[in-house]
Amino acid sequence: MFLSALLLFIISAFLVFYTYVLFPWLIEFISGNSKMNDDVFFDPASCPSVSILIAAFNEEKVIAGKLTSILNSDFPPDKIEILIGSDASTDKTCDLTREILSADSRVKLHDFPVRRGKPSVINDLVNVSGNEFIILTDANVLFEKDAIFNLLRHFKNPGIGLVGANIVNVGQMRDGISHQETTYIARENRIKYFEGIRWGVMMGPFGGCFALRKTLYKPVPLNFLVDDFYICMKVLKQGFKCINELKAVCYEDVSNDIKQEYKRKARISAGNFQNLKEFSSYLLKPFSPAGFCFISHKVLRWLTPFFLLSSLLSLVVLSFFNDLFLLPFLLELILLLTPILDAFLRKMGVHWKLLRFVSYFSYMNLALLKGFFRFLNGVHSSVWTPTARNN
Repeated sequence: MFLSALLLFIISAFLVFYTYVLFPWLIEFISGNSKMNDDVFFDPASCPSVSILIAAFNEEKVIAGKLTSILNSDFPPDKIEILIGSDASTDKTCDLTREILSADSRVKLHDFPVRRGKPSVINDLVNVSGNEFIILTDANVLFEKDAIFNLLRHFKNPGIGLVGANIVNVGQMRDGISHQETTYIARENRIKYFEGIRWGVMMGPFGGCFALRKTLYKPVPLNFLVDDFYICMKVLKQGFKCINELKAVCYEDVSNDIKQEYKRKARISAGNFQNLKEFSSYLLKPFSPAGFCFISHKVLRWLTPFFLLSSLLSLVVLSFFNDLFLLPFLLELILLLTPILDAFLRKMGVHWKLLRFVSYFSYMNLALLKGFFRFLNGVHSSVWTPTARNN
């Protein structure tokens, strides 16, 4: 019993350490002198035309700014088509879009009367898009002037199938989790970048903005909750490379409300397990580049809540054999309960950044666990309500 519990603890603790600490270092080390794809278009005029697709539900706060950031880009105006798909919005999203399209024919609105969810909207927009290349982007993500060019320029290389953008978070506040979320996203950007330059197997773009060849797009199942990862993995399965372009900068107003972010992460978690089931064949290819990154970067993170629970339970058993294990047991228990302490201190106006990071880690793993049980119960709808916009 003692040896079994000790082995369980060591394996569980190592896998958490590996996916969060060792793998990010390892992928950067392995990348070595690998370079970004250099078979590119050198100016916007030589790039192909693009259709920019936006699925929107009640985005009146951000839709005008979104469209303006696209229309003001330095990409040739005659090479841009913008398709807005309103998923039965009940606010002024469509009215504001119509005001803009009345002055610019590049903007087209598809006002769907029945709410069906993002995958249905995106699938429909792809079908009616008129260009060989498409950019999928969220309504609250604003483009740098050269973002479109920096995404599209890589498609001169016939082996590149999908290019992710560099999402930069703005609007950090000290009283919430925006700093922790920003740090997490910046770290993810680098991991995705190294996966891309080493093997061309970026494990999913940030859903806020990415570009791909229209011919490689496979319709997203209507009940899927994480469409961007699904789309990316389907591109990889067709033998094309997926990369992350750090020069394609976009800005997103980061969430500061931990309760809203918890709900969003739980929803994403259910979608993660949908994708784990869909692409489980990669688990049988752990030594292939895609299989290695899929397991190391994604699967082990999705399973971290179970590793934390198994390590905690193993420490309970071990403490019966030796009091020395009481200390690590108490430390892990405190780690898992930090959200309670952090919430108490936050009400008192105390904002300890390090504690907030630990709290964020615990909260997000709790969201992963909740999402897993939602997945087990079955996901029957992909209808979503966007996180409240700060701007």
